[in-house]
Parts: sequence; C-alpha cells; structure tokens
Amino acid sequence: MIMRTPRTLLVLGLALALAACGKQQAAEVAPAQRAAPGAPPSVAAEQAPQAQPPKPVSAKAAESSTVTRVNEDGSETVEDASGDSGTHNSLLAAVSSTAAAATTAQASNWQDGVNYTRIVPAQPTSVADGQVEVLEIFWYACPHCYALDPLIEAWRKKLPSYVSFSRVPVTWSAGHRSLARLFYSLQSLGKLDQLHAAVFKEIHVNGNPLVDLGNDDAKSEQIQTAFVEKNGISAEAFRNAYHSFAVETDVQRAEQLTERYRVTGVPMFVVNGKYLTDVGMAQGEDRLLMLVSDLAAQEHKH
Repeated sequence: MIMRTPRTLLVLGLALALAACGKQQAAEVAPAQRAAPGAPPSVAAEQAPQAQPPKPVSAKAAESSTVTRVNEDGSETVEDASGDSGTHNSLLAAVSSTAAAATTAQASNWQDGVNYTRIVPAQPTSVADGQVEVLEIFWYACPHCYALDPLIEAWRKKLPSYVSFSRVPVTWSAGHRSLARLFYSLQSLGKLDQLHAAVFKEIHVNGNPLVDLGNDDAKSEQIQTAFVEKNGISAEAFRNAYHSFAVETDVQRAEQLTERYRVTGVPMFVVNGKYLTDVGMAQGEDRLLMLVSDLAAQEHKH
C-alpha cells in the first residue's frame, strides 16, 4: 500500500483540476519542489496553424428547397434547388461528401478542431511502411503524466501490430532535458521497462525531483546516478550510457520533436505526424486512449 503525504495529495488534487502540465504551469504543479526540474520559459510557443473543419449540413436543411454548399475555405453558399430534382440530388451528393470528409475517425463521434487538431502540414514519421506512429510527449515531473501512465501501460499492451508507440520526453529547459537524458539512458541500458514507473514514483511519491533545482547538469547527473545505483545499475554503466552518442542523439531528436510540434503542454499525443490531442480535448483519460486508437485505425486504413 502506497502512503501519500498531505503534500502528495495536494499535488494529486491539482492533477485532477488541470488538463495538462504546461510550460508556465510546470513549476507550480511539480511535486515536492518549486520550479523543478528547471523553470520553464515564460513565453509559450505559438500554436501551429490548424485547418478549420468544414461545417456539416443537417438533414433538415438537406430536405428543404435550398441547399447549403460548403466551400473549400469553410464559407457557405445557399443555392435554390426547388423544381430541379437533378440539380438538387447533385448538390446533396456534394454536401454529403464534404460532411463525411470532415469526420476523420468515422467509427466514433470525434470532432476535428474539438477532440483533436490537424497538423498542417503533416510531419514525417520514423516508422516502417504500413506502421502508424503514435507518440506520447510527456514529462516525468508532471502529475498528469504520472496519473495517466498506468492506463497507457495497460492500453499499449493491447495495441494492434500496426501501431508503433513510443514516448518522447519534453525538453523545455535544462531540467527537462536532464530528465530526458535519464529516460534515454535507461532505454539504452535496456532498463526502461523495469524502471520507468520507478522514476515516476521516486518523484511523485518519494519527493525526489531527480534533478538539481539550480539546473546544475553535473549535480543532476549525480542525483540520478544515486537513484539508478539503488535500482541495480552500476554508476559506470550509467555514466557511459548518459554521455553516449546514442543518448545524445535521442535527446536532440526529442528537442526537435518538442519544437516541431510546438509542445506547450503535456501529456500530449501525436498520431502519425497528422493529429494532436490531449486529455482535455478528448474529455477524459479513457476517451483520450480511445481517440488515439481510432485515429491510428483510420490512418492504417489509408
């Protein structure tokens, strides 16, 4: 049984009250410390421009003597279709086709611009042909990521073979990059599956931020080395991985993805370089994973 201190319970309360850990919120909601790991930038990145979905036409409107045509720019043109059944049917077919195209996950009632946003232009992925890339961009010190992680673990074990799921640690500041380096070092050593949940627990339950609050990289490395030694990894093996070319490359890629997707809050999911969503947009943790699965299935069909 895990005992939680009043401070931890307060943090969990904040986790329920907020939709995500943002760049400005990070210092306020991080457990057991203030402004850790590293005070995030004070100015949020500009959001990527999103394509606006066309407005579907209701069945009632389709049955009237006028037909509303949805233009490419999202505007509407009302045309008189009375007394001309051929034109009427043609226009109805065009409207029906446009409305159908506005729904990406056709098996569900997900709405473009509400439950997810399109990435324009779509970004390249790093998976083989026939695979659908799903990324979770997260931060170990984010209480929302901590709360969501057990659900993700259960969900990812049931994913179809065409889904390639991976986590990407956010890299907003020196402190975030230090935790990203810990993540990739554990992955390089083949210990990530074993210790991923333990890192979350060390921060959110044991109150150890696993970084130096003054953003001293060397001190952060010492703190993390002490943690992995307690969990059966030698200091030498960890240092070698921590400063390896492979881990440095992984951290640089995480920085590129953080910038490419203009990440201002976590946890955030990216599906096949085309769609962004989070807990708030999906309106719940379980709904988020359902949405991601539906978007991935839709991409696989294409």
